Amino acid sequence: MHLQSLAVGPLQVNCFILGCPRTREAAVVDPGGDGERIIKALEGAGLVLKTIINTHGHFDHIGANALLVEKTGGELLIHRADQPLLSRAAAHAASFGLRADPSPEPTRTLEGGETLKVGDLSLQIIHTPGHSPGGICVLCDGHLFSGDALFSGSIGRTDLPGGDHDLLISVIREKLLVLPEQTIVHPGHGPDTTIGREKRMNPFFG
Repeated sequence: MHLQSLAVGPLQVNCFILGCPRTREAAVVDPGGDGERIIKALEGAGLVLKTIINTHGHFDHIGANALLVEKTGGELLIHRADQPLLSRAAAHAASFGLRADPSPEPTRTLEGGETLKVGDLSLQIIHTPGHSPGGICVLCDGHLFSGDALFSGSIGRTDLPGGDHDLLISVIREKLLVLPEQTIVHPGHGPDTTIGREKRMNPFFG
């Protein structure tokens, strides 16, 4: 798998490019902003964007949705429970003193449990509500793209509308910490970690 990360947008969201070496098809997870940078990275790697995945609908993770859809024609996917957040992005950003470009509606919505195909890559969608009702993680070839559910040494905030601390803790325990300990975790913000490290070191699961 071709894997590249870019810190994008005003809140430095980790945006990930996942590419199939054989077909050159690619997915982008959480294009939070700086759409032209993302497109240049795709072009530089010789990749064709097929799928855009939002791990959730908060404004800092969706800022380049519109540009990527317009420029590449890639399908836009988000969990159905977070679809309403797309239209509220500008108001959400304004509450932080920031602005957000509006997002188009998704091509289709996700439920969790799907396996998406991008070339030869298989992307498993795991529904992980708690940070937001429709939060998801994406598992591919030993790599977990955890959005704002699980961070290195921490978890996503749950004080925003739709957040639920107890639910987030339980779904991380039941759906993420059961993965192989060598699974590499790529959070929506901050450094990478592993499932094993979080099981041993994360204070929320001690």
